[in-house]
Amino acid sequence: MPGFHELLSGLEHDMIGQGNRVLELCTQAVESYFDLDLEKATGIEALDVEVDRVDVELEKRSVPLLAMGQTDEHEIRRVLTIVKVNNEYERIADCGVNIAERVLDERERSIRVPDTFRVMANSVLGMLRDTNRAFARHDANLARQVLLFDDTVERFKKEIQLQAQEQVAGGHLTVRFAFGLTSVTKSVERIADHCTNICEQVIYLESGKIVRHRPEGWSEPSAPGT
Repeated sequence: MPGFHELLSGLEHDMIGQGNRVLELCTQAVESYFDLDLEKATGIEALDVEVDRVDVELEKRSVPLLAMGQTDEHEIRRVLTIVKVNNEYERIADCGVNIAERVLDERERSIRVPDTFRVMANSVLGMLRDTNRAFARHDANLARQVLLFDDTVERFKKEIQLQAQEQVAGGHLTVRFAFGLTSVTKSVERIADHCTNICEQVIYLESGKIVRHRPEGWSEPSAPGT
């Protein structure tokens, strides 16, 4: 019968695979919105079904590990991290589904997606890619770099929303397109939020320290209980 470490290694390996699966889903969702690609948007549903299946499987495999009598704090944190990261990946996939649903809602449009949104969306996909790498490598330094980009995503979102409002007021954008753009922008922002949650877990895993977010921005993690 496999022991704790063998089971945990297999679980972590499959968790990395789930991260790559979610990245592929989100990449296709964003591309389908850029290009109004209905075929690609329709294919997102099948990808999400697989993400959901793996999500349930990983959770079921995680829980028994906590009952195996492991006392090493770092190893226990590895299990807890997988449980939490698993949930974050599933929610990221849901954001990708929301983007694809917006594409299927619009079906036709003659207005080009603003360049600012393209930059924001591609940047967030980069955050997700680095988040996956940080988790796979247990790389707290890379996780910190992802956290530092979160404020930039927030600025992108505000700029896109303001531009959309101004262009609707000036008669350059339809209300329908602006509503869709705002909705998709929020979904992309949520992907970034979930990435930061995962990276906080990576930092906790490697240091045992808790990342705190304050109004003035991200700060170095503090030890538990401080």
